[in-house]
Amino acid sequence: MTTDYDPIAEQYKRTKQQPWRTYIECFTLMKLIGDPHGLDVLDVGCGEGFYTRLIRERGAARVTGIDQSHGMIELARTQEAQHQLGIEYIVGDARELPVTRQFDLVMAAYLLNYAQDPQELQAIVRWARSVLAAGRPIRHRQWQPDPDVSVGSVLSEVWIRDERARAMARGRADHRTFYLHDGSFEIENYHLSSTTHETACRLAGFREIRWHPVELSPGELTVHDQVFWSTFLDYPP
Repeated sequence: MTTDYDPIAEQYKRTKQQPWRTYIECFTLMKLIGDPHGLDVLDVGCGEGFYTRLIRERGAARVTGIDQSHGMIELARTQEAQHQLGIEYIVGDARELPVTRQFDLVMAAYLLNYAQDPQELQAIVRWARSVLAAGRPIRHRQWQPDPDVSVGSVLSEVWIRDERARAMARGRADHRTFYLHDGSFEIENYHLSSTTHETACRLAGFREIRWHPVELSPGELTVHDQVFWSTFLDYPP
């Protein structure tokens, strides 16, 4: 991972409150996961624990979060101390940790988009497969791998700027800028095609691979209509 999240941990945490996170990202990921009751769940690249906490609150029996950023895990542990959900947070690269138990579900709200080449992608997916109990799923939410356009201003506010199309042309990293009311910050991702992702999954032993489109929470349509969200839904970053 090239982005150093330690100095931007608090800012990144606040982006989780932006409307596109709540009504599209969170809604889509939670719908994809379904009912987690009784599951032993691993959240890889858990950040400050937003989704880690949410999956535990929705009934997962046991949840572990892991992230390379000390700053992110510190925020996650602070939240755990306040809410005492019984979540274990670990600092480190998941691929370097010994496999001590099998999980029912591996989830990641952005992980594979940090792989810089097919070999690194395969290593991440192979590791995820190794910690899954037989027949269990991995659920992943990431930036769209095959964009049609470079999305700049999204919706009626500028929440995120995606420089991926130019990055693809240059063959370099993909930069994304997040905008908050008191400033902005940038993270670095890498673009690998959907075919490359599917190949990595099959080499790791996954047999069924699905690409799920982003969805808008129906409840949000009482606040903003479909037109308001059309740019984001038509060209999701």
